[in-house]
Amino acid sequence: MATFLYKLGRFAFRRRGFVALIWVALLAVAGVGAATASQPANDSFSIPGTEAQKAFDLLEQRFPGGNADGATARVVFRAPSGEKMTDPDNKAVVTKTVADLKASSPQVASVADPYRARAVSKDGSTAYILTSYKVNSMELKDPAKDGLKEAGEKAEKSGLTVQIGGDALQEMPETGSTEIIGIAISAVVLAITFGSLVAAGLPLMTALIGVGIGISSITALATTLGLSTTTSTLAMMIGLAVGIDYALFIVSRYRAELAEGRDREEAAGRAVGTAGSAVVFAGLTVVIALVGLAVVNIPMLTKMGFAAAGTVVIAVLIAISLIPAVLGFAGKRVFGRKARRRLEERLAAGPDASAEEKPNMGTRWARFVLRRPLMVLLVAVLGLGAAAVPAVSLELGLPDDGSQPVSSQKRQAYDAISDGFGPGYNGPLMVVVDAKGSDDAKGAAEQVRKTITGLDGVAGVSPATFNKAGDTATLTVISKYKPSSIDTENLVGDIRDEASGFKADTGAEVLVTGQTGMNIDISQKLNDALVPYLVLVVGLAFLLLMVVFRSVLVPLKAALGFLLSVVAALGAVVAVFQWGWLADVFGVEETGPIMSMMPIFMIGVVFGLAMDYEVFLVTRMREAYVHGERPGQAVVTGFRHGARVVTAAAVIMISVFAGFIGSSESMIKMIGFGLATAVLFDAFVVRMAIVPAVLALLGKAAWWLPRWLDRALPNVDVEGEGLRKQLEATPAAQQHDSDPDAELTRV
Repeated sequence: MATFLYKLGRFAFRRRGFVALIWVALLAVAGVGAATASQPANDSFSIPGTEAQKAFDLLEQRFPGGNADGATARVVFRAPSGEKMTDPDNKAVVTKTVADLKASSPQVASVADPYRARAVSKDGSTAYILTSYKVNSMELKDPAKDGLKEAGEKAEKSGLTVQIGGDALQEMPETGSTEIIGIAISAVVLAITFGSLVAAGLPLMTALIGVGIGISSITALATTLGLSTTTSTLAMMIGLAVGIDYALFIVSRYRAELAEGRDREEAAGRAVGTAGSAVVFAGLTVVIALVGLAVVNIPMLTKMGFAAAGTVVIAVLIAISLIPAVLGFAGKRVFGRKARRRLEERLAAGPDASAEEKPNMGTRWARFVLRRPLMVLLVAVLGLGAAAVPAVSLELGLPDDGSQPVSSQKRQAYDAISDGFGPGYNGPLMVVVDAKGSDDAKGAAEQVRKTITGLDGVAGVSPATFNKAGDTATLTVISKYKPSSIDTENLVGDIRDEASGFKADTGAEVLVTGQTGMNIDISQKLNDALVPYLVLVVGLAFLLLMVVFRSVLVPLKAALGFLLSVVAALGAVVAVFQWGWLADVFGVEETGPIMSMMPIFMIGVVFGLAMDYEVFLVTRMREAYVHGERPGQAVVTGFRHGARVVTAAAVIMISVFAGFIGSSESMIKMIGFGLATAVLFDAFVVRMAIVPAVLALLGKAAWWLPRWLDRALPNVDVEGEGLRKQLEATPAAQQHDSDPDAELTRV
């Protein structure tokens, strides 16, 4: 591996113009594809194997043209103080709005008159029009959305307060200016780390090229693959973070090789051969974690994982090919002026000058940990354990319009319906009665209605609506609680518990669905998949790290440290988004259950990213140990070379993720906060404190590997030992004979 990457790095350096041209061409092709692509055709949930999905599929068969998963909109009217929605003038405005909505677009399936559909509150202050569409929200065309908005605006001119809720006006979430701030912070950190604007700009430039290719490719393929808007946001979040980090490690190693007196081409080759090997395996752990999301069997989550994994692959390829090419263009400017002058003086002084260098912060910290490993380990573990305590109270659900910003129309419509009718009207349950096997379909449906009406937590049940064949009916059940609450989830469980009795008594099968039912089933499916996913991802990564580090205990320590950091991060998420601690600071306007996909998603993404730091930091230690240093000294050497870079990489990744906390979309906000917190815990507590403390306590045992296993595992030479021996055996003239300007390529 190291030898192949060494040759690739030197080739890219020599043929830098050709390599750069290829990447620019790929960016252009992806950009053209994105610009000419049509809007995604499908963004709907499909959850194979769940009751809600089974009910949706049944409705498609028994109610053809019913569009069970079509977009919906609620136009909510509130009368001025002292008036009612039943007043003649106000009633005329609503009736006119119903007509306007029916004529607004051919995509409209139905418009329910609130005075016939009993959608007027008891006190008469509020009414709403439920509009259903023939297509889902992503297939809804602009004329239909414009017609919906115009109908609301016309009604508002009459003096009524009008808000529009539902998913019909779903738009791309705004991330806000904090995303730009995150990138700006990354630029500042890189400039401080390298002391050179050119060196700082290289990781940013190449990361943006990689993200540009990745996002453009996702946009171009969105219609074909049915990718959602959230997919590209996630891919950008992860692609930008790993793209900067991978480039940072290559550039840092390149500068270190130059500092040892090697010429530029040789330095590029060795940087890609050593740090590049770590990049490849770190990237592979991220890809495994993201692709592993497919085991959950939720198509949307699978697509998000594969798309994000694609951006990671692009970031790895750019790091091992475009970075050495760009370094060829950068010349001496990868060092600042002062650094160049110090380097020239040190090289002129000879090899002994390096012994006079003062220990850096990483060296001092490593020596401190080696002196007090048990104390550092206990403090770090207890600290993360305390942060993890709130995770015990974790409640899962999927966000609805009640989690939107208070200033948004959707949230205002949601609140108006809650105040006028009750919270359950924002997410009614749909109960499907399959009476094909029943002798009395109407009697069966009526028995179901009466039984459900008597359950705790039910605010009301509509009469049964049958299909043309008369063998299938739907009932709308209104909960007393808001859609995302645990109480509503319990109500769904109660209805499903009664289903077996209905089947025995009437021969009818009863299924619960609707958006709320679907959300509950998604949460349950994610919970059920959590342990298998964890075993798969951690197991594969354990095997991969065992190959990389030639050790059993180091990968085990890496996996356990990750679990500790991710549970602590989940605790922080619960404290902020569920309990409301520091909610104002992070712009959380509505607390409630944590997004159901958050735990499994954090495990997938954070595990991959956490292994980045493990690979980059411990590979340096392994390299020093293989080259003859004592275990303790190898830890110090790893920190001397890697601590500053890993710290910079972690700060950059935290900045990028934290930039998404400013999103208007609660899901993106929560993901950004969770990932930023997890990286903070993992990089600075687990990798910087627990890792050196454990290695210090284990000593030589940390690198123990049974002989039979050593023979069975492939030797990938990540630390570059084989490459080093090969280069030492190769005359210097043969290493540089391909570059006629070798004398000019020295620093």
